[in-house]
Amino acid sequence: MHPHGRAAPGPVATGPGMAPSLYDQIGGEEALRHLVEVFYDIVEFEPDGKELLALHRRGHGVAHSRIEQFNFLSGFFGGPPSYVTKHGHSDVRYMHEHIEITAETRDAWLRCMSAAIDRVGLQSVKDQLMRPFTKVAFMLHEESLQRQAK
Repeated sequence: MHPHGRAAPGPVATGPGMAPSLYDQIGGEEALRHLVEVFYDIVEFEPDGKELLALHRRGHGVAHSRIEQFNFLSGFFGGPPSYVTKHGHSDVRYMHEHIEITAETRDAWLRCMSAAIDRVGLQSVKDQLMRPFTKVAFMLHEESLQRQAK
């Protein structure tokens, strides 16, 4: 948990005897890594990713984001908590507080992820993936607007 006491909203890891985690449903580490790679290939090389690429270039860069997105999503979907182990929290608000997230960049992120899900063949769980992605994207946009208003 982050020092502010907030955790990332999203799927919760499941225990023995319960339904498999979303991490397991998509195929575990290899499938998640492939999804993240395809997503960032879209961001880097396709028109829908143009605005996102500009944001990443002003930050730590795409190579860094490929690693950290995988680490974060692993724990977010019920797999190994790599991001928390490395950073001590999984607070998406804190991770993005230095970024102005506009409606355009929010929507571009969602379009790129939706396309990546389709390309890697995860249509059977697309709604389960996009629901929390959409919730978080809209929350981060609202947080960004609130920071700008101060």
